[in-house]
Amino acid sequence: MTELLSDTARTTMIDPLLEDGWAMVEGRDAITKTYKFADFSEAIGWMVRAGIWAEKWNHHPEWSNIYSRVTVVLTTHDVDGLSALDAKLARKMDTLAG
Repeated sequence: MTELLSDTARTTMIDPLLEDGWAMVEGRDAITKTYKFADFSEAIGWMVRAGIWAEKWNHHPEWSNIYSRVTVVLTTHDVDGLSALDAKLARKMDTLAG
């Protein structure tokens, strides 16, 4: 079963993400990041690649796309906050974005 991150796990898993462009969402236990790509096709291509991992891990982001930008919010709805799944998907998204 998925669990909320402990304070120690947050320091280990979330703090490095915050140093790499992710930010806490005000009023929620969630993280967000906006990715910028060269154009629409690169943005959509990245969303498809990230979506494959999200589906594989059964952990789906809240996201939106406007032309070359994709804004992502990650939280684990089952536990109403951040879990290890959020950190894992955030790292994968960063890797896919290059």
